[in-house]
Amino acid sequence: MRYKLTIAYDGSNFHGWQEQCTPDGNPPRTVQQVVRTTCQQVLGQPVELVGASRTDTGVHALGQVAHLDAETSIPIERMAMAITSRLPDDVEVRHVEPAPPDFDAISGAKRKQYRYRIWADAHRPLQLRHCVYHCWVPIDVRKMNDAAMRLVGEHDFAGFANAGHGRTTTVRTIYDCHIEDVPHSPEVHIVVQGNGFLYNMVRIIAGTLIEVARGHKHSKYIDELLAEPDRQQSGPTMPPQGLVLEWIRY
Repeated sequence: MRYKLTIAYDGSNFHGWQEQCTPDGNPPRTVQQVVRTTCQQVLGQPVELVGASRTDTGVHALGQVAHLDAETSIPIERMAMAITSRLPDDVEVRHVEPAPPDFDAISGAKRKQYRYRIWADAHRPLQLRHCVYHCWVPIDVRKMNDAAMRLVGEHDFAGFANAGHGRTTTVRTIYDCHIEDVPHSPEVHIVVQGNGFLYNMVRIIAGTLIEVARGHKHSKYIDELLAEPDRQQSGPTMPPQGLVLEWIRY
């Protein structure tokens, strides 16, 4: 049977999602490798774990999705707990459900949502330092939101992707992009929802919006980048710890 897994993890001590091979035979610690190995132990058989999104080193997830094929007598309602009980404390299988034989975690994904968390305050986010980006200076949320809304729609996002993205087309559709203030906190969140994302695209969007929010660029600067994509003109790639993959829909 094919199973769909919903996985959450703190990416701080992972070298991203994607399992890797190295010449010395000592691959880095990745989410895919840790979860796959544990699934094999629990299910008592080799499995191939296919994940929907290749999150980078240090990026977190609340709703990563993966699939695997296995034969098991473990009741479906107990499978997530059986796997999680053997996982390290920075990763959890939150839900397991049966899926159709042709379900594919990668190609079946229709919509994803990411959130980039910013701590906009002179004081350090000591307790949250592994899950927010610290911006030392105030940011203009109104300007930031105006710029964010300009990203909505189908556009060529080549100006928001790092080299080596490996995609045949850089056209993507953003369904929603907005800024959220967290009540009683200096946190500001960039929420981006789309049909797919290029390599480092969300982190570059975040860097570009922060440039606008700090007054370094005008919000219409976004329109110019979409009309004439140029990675050299967009903002920096922001650090990974502020980014979380929230959910994927099929």
